[in-house]
Amino acid sequence: MYQTTIVVGHLGRDPEMRYLPNGTPVTEFSIATTRRWTNANGEQQEKTTWFRVKAWRKLAETCNQYLAKGRLVLVEGEIDASAWSGQDGTPRATLELTARNVKFLGGRGEREGAFGPGAEMAEPEGPGNEEDLPF
Repeated sequence: MYQTTIVVGHLGRDPEMRYLPNGTPVTEFSIATTRRWTNANGEQQEKTTWFRVKAWRKLAETCNQYLAKGRLVLVEGEIDASAWSGQDGTPRATLELTARNVKFLGGRGEREGAFGPGAEMAEPEGPGNEEDLPF
């Protein structure tokens, strides 16, 4: 089986990169997607959905170098949803996207560089097990 999800939105914060004990880089950032519409009463409505994104290996390094808060990006990857109860008992949920492809679209906070606006980076493999890594 195979699934893919495409999300286009703005980064909610600067990316944060870290390294696993075996040296594999992973970068995390969040993307906000906003849908706007007019309801039956003619009132403007708006709904924002947040996605947590993880990028691995070379894609992680590229995202960390060229992305910044406010930047418009397209991320394609596999999505995972988690639900739990908060400390106050309120139901909580999160959507996490493991990036396979990232396309830098520009917009607010745009950073120009070797990849420039509209540049694309792809990660051929997901995180896998640490034993599967080619390092």
